Amino acid sequence: MSAVEVLVVGAGPTGLAMAGQLAALGVRVRVVDRSLDRVHESRALAIQPRTLEVLAGLGVTEELVAVGNRAVRLCLHARGRARFVPLFDLGLSGTVYPYLLFLSQAETERILGEHLAAVGLDIERGVELVGLERATDGAVATLRHGDGGAERVTARYVVGCDGAHSAVRHFAGIGFEGAAYPQTFVLADLEADGLDTGTAHVFLSEQGMLFFFPLGHPSSWRLLVMRPPAEVVSPDAPVTLDEVQALADSYTDATVRLRDPAWMTNFRLHHRAATHYRAGAVFLAGDAAHIHSPAGAQGMNTGIQDAVNLGWKLAQALRGNATATLLDTYETERAPVGRMVLRFSDRAFTVATSTNPAVRFARTRIAPALLPVVLAPRFVRATAFRTVSQLGISYRSSPLSMEGPRPPRKGPRVGDRLPNAALPEGGTLHRLTAKPKWHLLLCGLPADWSSGKIVALSRQYADRLDVHWLTEPDASEAASATAAHPLRQVGLAPGASGVYLIRPDGHIGYRSGGTDMTSLVAYLDRWLRS
Repeated sequence: MSAVEVLVVGAGPTGLAMAGQLAALGVRVRVVDRSLDRVHESRALAIQPRTLEVLAGLGVTEELVAVGNRAVRLCLHARGRARFVPLFDLGLSGTVYPYLLFLSQAETERILGEHLAAVGLDIERGVELVGLERATDGAVATLRHGDGGAERVTARYVVGCDGAHSAVRHFAGIGFEGAAYPQTFVLADLEADGLDTGTAHVFLSEQGMLFFFPLGHPSSWRLLVMRPPAEVVSPDAPVTLDEVQALADSYTDATVRLRDPAWMTNFRLHHRAATHYRAGAVFLAGDAAHIHSPAGAQGMNTGIQDAVNLGWKLAQALRGNATATLLDTYETERAPVGRMVLRFSDRAFTVATSTNPAVRFARTRIAPALLPVVLAPRFVRATAFRTVSQLGISYRSSPLSMEGPRPPRKGPRVGDRLPNAALPEGGTLHRLTAKPKWHLLLCGLPADWSSGKIVALSRQYADRLDVHWLTEPDASEAASATAAHPLRQVGLAPGASGVYLIRPDGHIGYRSGGTDMTSLVAYLDRWLRS
């Protein structure tokens, strides 16, 4: 019987991100997948800004951006008219990725897989989980290899990243509540003549919506369309190009010609959530924990961020540097996010597919006329984009979020994501805190801090905590008054001091005003206990 610290089941984007996080933290990890190869279809096709931020620590984000398309416009087609809607021209502050990146899931998996290979971690393909038992100190998994041989593996923790039909979830006895939508959809990666390139096209009609998303690889376009409700088609039934062309013609008045399909399939959508994200030593992430419609490009991104939230907590627990409740905060923090995504995507899906006469009228008559007007002000687009981009996800009610004495009245609160900002000496806040460790930001004038206490903390938590100073040599200088200064970004007024403790996933765990560190020491003693 072999042994490992963490067994990751499933090598999709969530599992690959999980394995990458654990490997970066020095965890002995195995990642297995019953498929013989990674996906080569587009599937998930957009990466949100927050996902690009959290993957930057692995060193893969720049390659993702290099091969993806970040300059995509949206064009609404309705009643023979086309209207362009500006979406991603916002230049949002606080992130270096103020855009939705269009990239095939096949490319995302390729880049993540190559990263794992570069750090010496093999993806074990053709290996299926066929059994899972609880053990005194972890779990025992039974794996079946492609040659029929079986292997028993002991693991301190098992993470199920194995999708909607998760074997991990099944063996752990965790429920998966929800239902299937009645509609049948068609997905296709293909070529399409008659469309402006570099643009996402949405054709609105009374029967629903037809989407064309720019891909580039494996084909130029991804098509998504709903079959007529009267059509009863098995998801396993083959799809022909003539069928897809007929569906497209009903939306486009035969103005778009389809050709050279790389992949076509029928599929049904579900909206389901796991009743729990944890059962002892077993955890769920990604589609194993929540599935929903693709509205808003939330699914893959939510799964990757599940992995980032859980990865550092598992590593800290394995090193004995955690309280018994640290791992419980994974479900406390991520389950509400999963429920929020389910609600959001379900409402968007209903608007897109409803046959209610009032909804159809709004979809085909009101929305095309009003959306360009409503979204014209940049602040409106910025607010909407911030919600979809997942930059606003926060864990304010988490046990890990603690306000110290006299916290700043402005700026991000505990549980919020640390915003990015350029540092006067070069670099950025996010680059400063990129290592998967805790980061202590001491903000204010250099003379404010007791070096003895800081040295003591640095020694006590040397392998888990980095200490940084964000200082203003002279509070009267013009640079300290600018809103772009990092101290202004975190809510501190000129001349004020404060303490910010940043978690390994980039969220603020603790903050306080002034220079007293009594509450900070108590926080560290609770959550980073040796």
